[in-house]
Amino acid sequence: MFQFEVMARDGRARTGRLITPHGAIATPAFVAVGTQATVKAVSPEELREIGVQVIIANTYHLHLQPGEDLIEELGGLHRFMNWPGPLMTDSGGFQVFSLGAGKEHGVGKIAPIFPEEEAGLHDRGGHFKARGTPLVRVDEEGVEFISHLDGSRHRFTPEKVIQIERKLGADIILVLDECTSPLHDYAYTKEAMERTHRWAVRALEEFERTADGRRASKQALFGIVQGGAYRDLREASARFISSLEFQGFAIGGSLGKSKQEMLQVLEWTIPLLPEGKPRHLLGIGEIEDIFAAVERGIDMFDCVAPTRMARNGALFSREAEAFRLRIRNAHFKADPRPVEEGCRCYTCRNYSRAYLRHLFEAKELLAMRLATIHNLFFLEELMRQVREAIRKGRLAELRKEWLSGRTKPMLSSPEP
Repeated sequence: MFQFEVMARDGRARTGRLITPHGAIATPAFVAVGTQATVKAVSPEELREIGVQVIIANTYHLHLQPGEDLIEELGGLHRFMNWPGPLMTDSGGFQVFSLGAGKEHGVGKIAPIFPEEEAGLHDRGGHFKARGTPLVRVDEEGVEFISHLDGSRHRFTPEKVIQIERKLGADIILVLDECTSPLHDYAYTKEAMERTHRWAVRALEEFERTADGRRASKQALFGIVQGGAYRDLREASARFISSLEFQGFAIGGSLGKSKQEMLQVLEWTIPLLPEGKPRHLLGIGEIEDIFAAVERGIDMFDCVAPTRMARNGALFSREAEAFRLRIRNAHFKADPRPVEEGCRCYTCRNYSRAYLRHLFEAKELLAMRLATIHNLFFLEELMRQVREAIRKGRLAELRKEWLSGRTKPMLSSPEP
């Protein structure tokens, strides 16, 4: 049921096709985040119109609410959320990290991922400010955590997570891993990496043990490379995880204290992963980061940034600083133009900046829907251009066009 084929290369960048039981994914691909079986503010029908190929949901959140047994009873995650295309489920490792070290160190999805690039996060002595008490306990068997919903206690083991993901029924599932913070030292990062390796072996054994059922046999399991921003650990983890019989690989955990360290992590890790299997970068999705990842051989990546930005009034635009058009700014009050000239998304074809600003100022729910549609379309259009550029051997030229501030029409490129 699963097949990955590299169809063209431009340097280390590659474009290909990942076949899943619910359709093909043209790579490199942006994976839309649907944490709780929904991409916030938009429907599955709108996602298909936008061109979204694949969605990633979250095992931790769905286990807590509404529960994997109910989802299985109602026909699995695809039917439950009415999404006919490819689906992934993350293991919940990052959410457990967020309740533990992420909460303690103040880093994660809400707080900055790269603390060195943020101001105001250190005390006068230069030490990173702690943000809260951890709500998780990690041991050799797994993790015990307190639900952020009702305070109830739960336990995840590598085997338990596979069992949950089997019931959810996504096409691609990820193993339980232990994420570390950019602020963890070498000793703890090594300890967590080695524990992640042992968990990976146990998860793979459970995955193979439960592969007899019709639905189970249609799933692919991805291993996760850890090791923080330490070269020897990343290389050791890449070698170990890639030696196991996973159908694909993800790069997760701490990617360092700065984007420069993130690039180093990719440089160390990607060359050690098998050429013939897909590579997923967890939690990265800024425009410049997409180019950096693709140029180094990443096939897929997910990030909440496009949808979270949209809900807060930041819309992607090539003419705006850092690609962010702050639609609440007063000078958009009477602006009749679309968010992005030449963009063919539903929002830009039908509504003005002035109207969107009005919706946000009036706190109307339609504001979030229209902004999310635009941001997701913007990224999907970028990915279409990236795939075409790789096929034509001009990825470096496309990167320069985008990152040098030159404005070009957002015209769709036909997929093969």
